Amino acid sequence: MTIFVNSLKTVGLLGLLTGLFIVIGGAVGGQIGMIIAFVLAIAMNMGAWWFSDTLALKMSGAQEVSPSEAPDLHAMVEELSRRAGIPKPRVYIIDTDAPNAFATGRDPEHGAVAVTTGIARLLTREELAGVIAHELAHIKHRDTLISSIAATIAGAIGMLADMVMWGMIFAGLGGSDEEEGGGIAGLVGGVLTAMLAPIMALIIQMAISRSREYMADAGGAQILGNPLPLASALEKLEWAAGRMPMDEARPATAHMYIVNPVLGGLAGLFRTHPETHKRISRLRAMANRSGNTAIAA
Repeated sequence: MTIFVNSLKTVGLLGLLTGLFIVIGGAVGGQIGMIIAFVLAIAMNMGAWWFSDTLALKMSGAQEVSPSEAPDLHAMVEELSRRAGIPKPRVYIIDTDAPNAFATGRDPEHGAVAVTTGIARLLTREELAGVIAHELAHIKHRDTLISSIAATIAGAIGMLADMVMWGMIFAGLGGSDEEEGGGIAGLVGGVLTAMLAPIMALIIQMAISRSREYMADAGGAQILGNPLPLASALEKLEWAAGRMPMDEARPATAHMYIVNPVLGGLAGLFRTHPETHKRISRLRAMANRSGNTAIAA
């Protein structure tokens, strides 16, 4: 029942994102702009459905690795996938010292898991297994499709907002004296729209991501058979994110990673993830309730 309710909330939030995209389209081109934005939103949703994994992996610079290139990682993913009851996803590595991981794919049959080279150096084997289990839970819950669609629409909103802002600025600079009153009002409205739309899109992304991270933490702990390795991994990853941010990470895709890859500034103000200490507390409470402290990886 909880999964069903969260799914309904997510659909509603994605509807808000799409509506926001259409509003920005109206600011760019009036009624015709709204119609074009509506058609583009449908096209983007369909594109995200079919190509979300490819786009996310290319944007992150991930490279697929074979079992011979990363035998231990493949063996871990295969065993945890068996426990999760889903097909083994494709395995990718991102060449960066910043420790992090994410999953993508429109459904469990088309899943992919990507980890950075830095995460294996930071975490123990049991902690890495906890991270992989968390990502497999996202795939099992089909969160990866929702995250990819949200990232696609949010990224497009950002681009449209930039177009609105610069278009209004140049229109304002070129306006005649007779149109000065309306020009100034339109300019202010356009600039406000351009400034507020990406923030609203980010807030909606936050709402989508936060509830699903808690669910993936619980699901990952269930797959692994122990919440404590994931709790320990999150503690280390949060510490590392503040010292080794992923410069390549984009705001539109930050919510896909297990911890926010960029902390500080607006990224710290508008967190796409629940506060890590709260996630850790929940996992440790799960362990206390079950009395399970044995590492199963």
